[in-house]
Amino acid sequence: MKFALKTLLVATLAVSSTIAVAHNHGHDSALKQAVKATERNAERDQYRHPIETLTFFGFKPTMTVVEIAPGDGWYADILAPALKEQGTYYAAHFPADSSVGYYQRSLAGFKKKVAEDERFSNIKITEFAPSTHLDIAPPSSADMVLTFRNVHNWYMGKDKEAALSAFKSFYKALKPGGTLGVVEHRLPEERADEMQKSSGYMKQSVVVKLAKQAGFELEKTSDINANPLDTADHPKGVWTLPPSLRLGEQDAAKYKAIGESDRMTLKFKKPL
Repeated sequence: MKFALKTLLVATLAVSSTIAVAHNHGHDSALKQAVKATERNAERDQYRHPIETLTFFGFKPTMTVVEIAPGDGWYADILAPALKEQGTYYAAHFPADSSVGYYQRSLAGFKKKVAEDERFSNIKITEFAPSTHLDIAPPSSADMVLTFRNVHNWYMGKDKEAALSAFKSFYKALKPGGTLGVVEHRLPEERADEMQKSSGYMKQSVVVKLAKQAGFELEKTSDINANPLDTADHPKGVWTLPPSLRLGEQDAAKYKAIGESDRMTLKFKKPL
């Protein structure tokens, strides 16, 4: 009898393990398939490491995920297809009532992209501005909120509370236990704080402090998106580097050789 029970237990564990492996493989496949799609621009992958970054954050295609300020949709090209069948993707874009021309053009371009591409057929577009439009998703509905290279924009604005207001809106949208994933240009800690107001780079300690003030707990950090070649002291700030190359042809080869910025990758949790 004991032998039979032991055999049954081993068999049950083996089946459970097989199911778990298959389940995780399905998650990996959805993400990898989205990244490999020929429709997207993969040129920046060498700097942005989308599979590694989303895996670090704990992304699964069954989640409800909110991306903040998706711009022209570089990450949306991955997230929308990966979440289409089993999950939900909210793109919290610029407000439709914004008077800023760039915001209007960016939103119009994104909506056109969504309307013309079947991969985006299940997307939900909401609005986000750190001081005025904070309902990025229904309260406590999201498993994950993601923001890529945005914190400096809020920090550099006229509203001194904008960055904290943004983090509070993320907290509101997340379920208890939900994840906030942040990727941001990194300023060395020994540099003057004032550099954060114009360079496009942020100190990691400042970003962590903002998230904690909003109620988040820092779970872990990663150097997936680190770039030791970036000195973070360029003539036109972070925009000196690719893909912006604000100096045009001046020293273009030099800045292309550096690549995109050195970046922090931070995973926060909303407490249970």
